[in-house]
Amino acid sequence: MTTPFPFTAVVGQDDLRLALLLNAVSPAVGGVLVRGEKGTAKSTAVRALSALLPEVSVVPGCRFSCDPAAPDPACPDGPHETGPGVGRPARMVELPVGASEDRLVGALDIERALAEGVKAFEPGLLADAHRGILYVDEVNLLHDHLVDLLLDAAAMGASYVEREGVSVRHAARFLLVGTMNPEEGELRPQLLDRFGLTVEVAASREPDQRVEVVRRRLAYDDDPNGFTERWADEESSVRTHIIAARALLPSVRLGDGALRQIAATCAAFEVDGMRADIVMARTATALAAWAGRTDVLAEDVRQAALLALPHRRRRNPFDAPGLDENKLDDTLEEFAEPEDDDPGPDGPDGPDGGGGGGQQPPESDPDGPQGDDTGARPEAGEGGQPQPSGSGEQQPVRASEPFRTKALSVPGIGEGAAGRRSRARTEHGRTTGSRRPQGALTKLHLAATVQAAAPHQLARGRAGRGLVVRRDDLRQATREGREGNLVLFVVDASGSMAARQRMSAVKGAVLSLLLDAYQRRDKVGLVTFRGSAADVALPPTSSVDAAAVRLESLPTGGRTPLAAGLLKARDVLRVERLRDPARRALVVVVTDGRATGGPEPVALAGRAARLFAADGVASVVVDCESGPVRLGLAGQLAGELEGTAVTLDELRADSIAGLVKDVQRRAA
Repeated sequence: MTTPFPFTAVVGQDDLRLALLLNAVSPAVGGVLVRGEKGTAKSTAVRALSALLPEVSVVPGCRFSCDPAAPDPACPDGPHETGPGVGRPARMVELPVGASEDRLVGALDIERALAEGVKAFEPGLLADAHRGILYVDEVNLLHDHLVDLLLDAAAMGASYVEREGVSVRHAARFLLVGTMNPEEGELRPQLLDRFGLTVEVAASREPDQRVEVVRRRLAYDDDPNGFTERWADEESSVRTHIIAARALLPSVRLGDGALRQIAATCAAFEVDGMRADIVMARTATALAAWAGRTDVLAEDVRQAALLALPHRRRRNPFDAPGLDENKLDDTLEEFAEPEDDDPGPDGPDGPDGGGGGGQQPPESDPDGPQGDDTGARPEAGEGGQPQPSGSGEQQPVRASEPFRTKALSVPGIGEGAAGRRSRARTEHGRTTGSRRPQGALTKLHLAATVQAAAPHQLARGRAGRGLVVRRDDLRQATREGREGNLVLFVVDASGSMAARQRMSAVKGAVLSLLLDAYQRRDKVGLVTFRGSAADVALPPTSSVDAAAVRLESLPTGGRTPLAAGLLKARDVLRVERLRDPARRALVVVVTDGRATGGPEPVALAGRAARLFAADGVASVVVDCESGPVRLGLAGQLAGELEGTAVTLDELRADSIAGLVKDVQRRAA
């Protein structure tokens, strides 16, 4: 077994270590989500935490880690008598991104359940993690159906396995810890809210600290046991500190003043629901216990807000995480309890100093929230007329307000990764038929199984009421659900699109489609064309906010090499098909249809479009042409692509155009 890197030997990352330790003191805080770039000791710190946790007492022989002082009455290995238990180290269970549903919740022997009525149950990772840590590396890449199971278990503190009327239930209370790189995509809001605290980590830019990181890592790699032994005293000290804080925790008093500050802070930052208030209260209490105090101070509330609120403020994936610390300090000061001896209007608020929290707030505008800066951002073309087609590069313009778009889908039935866009054969969804299982049986089709077994009952010597079922009789249910697609945006950034209002509307439309792609669990890519060439502004990725950043800084101007844009997009799709052949693509071309520059640009664009059509790629052309006189070039392009043309107005969900039907009819 590999010796874990010592927790106390991790260099820097103070917020990460504090968040993990607070959860060790009070598991009720609700876990930690660690966000940050690759190579920042996220996984190292999480794996090191398990060595610091105190032992847990379990019922001897129980596979579900029941507490001997209060055993679970519904435990599949029970019932258990109350009595002395045995101690074992707290477990840290890792959930692989590609894990199956049976591996997570456990597997039920369907054949024995049907033939013998026996609940033969093999526990999964949720049972192993009970009263310990469930760690999900790259949690943002976890399949949707596994996320749903995690949400259910985290909300109810129990895991249920239901298979054709046979039910098994066991306790599953665990500390949920996840790590993720935001560049690879964001989390669903429901799962994001389940993490009590969140921490943003980044590599230090201080040379001395980076030198120390390398020195310690090399020493650990050369001699893991010797390195761990050198840090044994520090590890033991932290473990003792955790035990003392746990013992003190029930004595910590959360006064009305601190509760009022917590409620006011959550209201000021407009977080959804009440979970943020509860998590802040538990975190502030754990902070006081960790500091060895029995009273919660304003500095505890401030630190709790910095850990518990940033990820709950995000309304969509394009919102930047974080808090306006000046606003936080003002709120805490406004709702601080006055001292008995009034120091006067210009005096301090009390011993807490209005929050503080030991951190220096960043410089920002003290007159209001940082988010209200829309009037200060420059726009291309202000103070003058838009430059005509063929002019030089212009400054990027802001996107207009995003809106809810119509549903775009790829025709036919695919077999790609689970998502919410196009029809697909999946493990989850409505049952459409049955087949013989290939490998382990996961979803039983009961009617088909009974139908297959019924003709053989006499030959098998059936004598009682039970049905004699054999392995060959079992039938797997085939199901239809939804898949995620690759939505590849091909955006015209030429001079003909450079009019300020038009480009703002175009960016707003693409931003709206990106938000829709995030909600439908798609991968996205961005190809732009202008001047004399096309560029891959963003290779296919699950990070729609990365696409939004590229879109925001997109310059415009120059000629319109439409053919180059289409051919570049075709190359991107060719490479992506090699990487992920099951994921189908939807190409969204955003243009007014003009093609200029080079010899015979219109004919060349037509040939490129027909190549797309020959590949069978589903496509939609968003027609950005405006004004009283329209040439209809985007519609002609859509015809050559064998796709659908839709105007910016028709793209809105509240318009009367039947866009989805058009896409499917043209592709039929």
